Amino acid sequence: MVVLVLVVAAVGLLRWRRPAWYWLTFGVTLAVLRVLVRYRSVMDACGLTVPPSRWRLALARAANRPMPDPRPPRILRLRPTRTGLVLRLKLRPGQDAFDVAAASDRLRHSFSMYGVTSRELRSGVVEVRMTGYDVLKRVQMPAETDHRPMRVPVALREDGSVHYRDYRAVPHALTLGATESGKSVYQRNLVAGLAPMDVALIGIDCKQGVELFPLARRFSALADDPDTAAEVLEALVARMGHVYQLIRSQQRITSDVPDAEIAADIWDLPDDLRPVPVVVLVDEVAELALYASKEEEKRRDRIITSLVRLAQLGRAAGIYLEICGQRFGSELGKGITMLRAQLTGRTAHRVNDETSANMAFGDISPDAVLAAIQIPAETRGIAIAGDSSGGWHRIRAPHTSLRQAVNICNRHADRTPDLPELAPFRPSLPSTAAEPVPLVKASSVTV
Repeated sequence: MVVLVLVVAAVGLLRWRRPAWYWLTFGVTLAVLRVLVRYRSVMDACGLTVPPSRWRLALARAANRPMPDPRPPRILRLRPTRTGLVLRLKLRPGQDAFDVAAASDRLRHSFSMYGVTSRELRSGVVEVRMTGYDVLKRVQMPAETDHRPMRVPVALREDGSVHYRDYRAVPHALTLGATESGKSVYQRNLVAGLAPMDVALIGIDCKQGVELFPLARRFSALADDPDTAAEVLEALVARMGHVYQLIRSQQRITSDVPDAEIAADIWDLPDDLRPVPVVVLVDEVAELALYASKEEEKRRDRIITSLVRLAQLGRAAGIYLEICGQRFGSELGKGITMLRAQLTGRTAHRVNDETSANMAFGDISPDAVLAAIQIPAETRGIAIAGDSSGGWHRIRAPHTSLRQAVNICNRHADRTPDLPELAPFRPSLPSTAAEPVPLVKASSVTV
């Protein structure tokens, strides 16, 4: 009896302190048994069954047998994962994927799981993902992820799957978040994921470079003030024009060339001719749009015009935008709304007001707006990620310290390409540490 009490206490302690270990040792077996034993009754209670077909009713009457029970969706596959269960269901005639999505919360309670989400794989087939514990409380990325070109595993979703930043599928993105919301950690994970790839990183950090300059060994160009940012963006627009001329010269539109081999962007070019893709990271976009004089207004118009051109035309030339800020709305002036319309990917960390959440998701998903304003202040790093299709997910990036990001960038500094158009903006790195700049002016004291 004492041994049984100790085992139960150890299991309870393991579930409290190490939920992932508990799930892999005990939780997954208990969850599979609950699903298999309760499945039919739970589906009936949640309204996810259909009456038996007419031929089955007729057969039961003819054979003088009891009437058949309502039929739930058929289980095609039940697969345990390191964070939960994946249940693939074949819907019965008359059922809809929306019915399963609407019953997700009831399924969560009935199966005693932490979270349940569903998505339609194809007509009549729905995948239900169940999580056994709060995977976002202590983020642990899986050891093996999908490392395709320009596809970065940047965070973990609440259903246990990996959230990727795929630049070829979603070329431009907007990331919003209040101070101390985890926006900088998300950006560090992005840079750390891009560092081992064959890509040029361009940084625009108007906070005198304090966020991006420590990572400068992996950046091909870095601007730390609005004046330099305007010149960098105009140089990128010029590079974009040169890349398009290269694509036109290599389009291969003769009649004997298959349609799939006609070049329309840099990824259709041969490897030896393909220009290196470029990712532009803007740390605080509001600093580029604010102005206090006529001269600053002219500079601001140049910056926004260049950003809009890159957002509209840069994808085929391999130029991708990653724009971050605390607010991003029409109060920043003309051209901002046009720029935001081109930013397909949207990520919002904790925001200070509902208006900021509307800036990210108001035009694509009202549910995502509600989820963004409900992020508590103590859960730093939680974010809502969505796109123009209206779908959204709750995500959290693993904590990456500045030192870890610096080490990764230094390790892959040899991958930093030299871009002739941006050579004047290549960050200069001193060989020895510079003396610290005093923040308080020294004054003599007379005794």
